Amino acid sequence: MAVEKRLMHYASFDTQSSEESTSAPSTEKQLILARELKAECEKLGFDSVELTDTGIVYAYLNANTDKKMDRIGFIAHMDTATEITGANVKCRVISKYDGNTIQLNEEYSMSKEEFPALANCIGDDLIVTDGTTLLGADDKAGVAIIMSMVEYICQNRDFKHGDICIAFTPDEEVGRGTENFDVKRFGAD
Repeated sequence: MAVEKRLMHYASFDTQSSEESTSAPSTEKQLILARELKAECEKLGFDSVELTDTGIVYAYLNANTDKKMDRIGFIAHMDTATEITGANVKCRVISKYDGNTIQLNEEYSMSKEEFPALANCIGDDLIVTDGTTLLGADDKAGVAIIMSMVEYICQNRDFKHGDICIAFTPDEEVGRGTENFDVKRFGAD
């Protein structure tokens, strides 16, 4: 699956965390995406995949070479911020952004003047929402990139690699993303 489609698929999951909650994860809805990611990792052929009761997905690909290599790790978080809803996200792609103001809806727009980083995106395809929700690209884009990378590795067995450790965590947006993360269990060098 193309990374853009993967991002838009993950963005469709409402994974908003909660600052008021004391549970881990802070919202049950984060577990829905966690289960989806666990199943996707299993389908791709990870050697080991686990979803903890605190909502962390740990997944491992064993080395496919005898060459001594470091165990590398990739981590991204699944939750979205609390300021604006993450439910019913409506993504759209702006093909070959021309530098003009992006009108999200009647109330919200984005311009290069307000968001200077947009000037670096001219000619690129952009993924935005309709302005009524968060996109959730922080950090569902990271999740999509990691999963696309691993999909490539799993589909191209000639690609030699050392052990690869993956983790997807909940509750980063409320400052609790590493609260239950077990660095030793993760195992990356």
